[in-house]
Amino acid sequence: MNIAPVDTGPDEIAGHIARIPTETLEDELDRGGYAVLPSLVSPRASNALVASYDDSTGFRRRIVMERHGFGRGEYQYYDYPLPLIVDALRTAMYARLATIANRWNAALGDDARFPPMHEAFLARCRDAGQTRATPLVLRYGAGDYNCLHQDLYGEHVFPLQLAVLLAEPGRDFTGGELVLTEQRPRRQSRVTVVPLRQGDGVVFAVRHRPVRGTRGTYRVAMRHGVSTVHAGRRHTLGIIFHDAA
Repeated sequence: MNIAPVDTGPDEIAGHIARIPTETLEDELDRGGYAVLPSLVSPRASNALVASYDDSTGFRRRIVMERHGFGRGEYQYYDYPLPLIVDALRTAMYARLATIANRWNAALGDDARFPPMHEAFLARCRDAGQTRATPLVLRYGAGDYNCLHQDLYGEHVFPLQLAVLLAEPGRDFTGGELVLTEQRPRRQSRVTVVPLRQGDGVVFAVRHRPVRGTRGTYRVAMRHGVSTVHAGRRHTLGIIFHDAA
């Protein structure tokens, strides 16, 4: 998808995301469980998010991954209120993905359905005790990596999420590729490496996705991680649409 970058204005971001071709977005997600959105965030906005990482103001928790067996590196969860660009991306992208999420759940036989507006879904999360913000920034240095995982956080799980690469491969870091795996029934796992540039976004399945086979639709388990960074620093913005308990 060839779309132009924006900076931080919520109206510009909403309009930008609204112009993403629906057919292309749905086709890529259905075919491989992910869709790359080139130049979703401008270099200036990406650099500003990276620069804000060392200011603990606005973050609610810092996680050192090695202490928990998650890999190596660290990340910080934003607290509410979210930064303007993060909130705008989360709100506008949810509105584009809710219909796809409902179609996926229907195909998988899951009863959960998602309202068209993000605030209504967050209200459902709050009623279930999921009140903590989940958008985060991840930072990796040389030798760091992220083990394969799923971002669940509670009873209510939106089946898609967004990641935006904030650093430029080859300039700011080497290595550190985004890795997606899928486990189909009675088959070995398949691995996909997703190439990204600074500001590129990628939407991908959180936990499962439907795949149509010769005998109907079946459930494929998805996980994601980051391969080892060889040099430099890699920063990523992660946007999960459900909140945490």
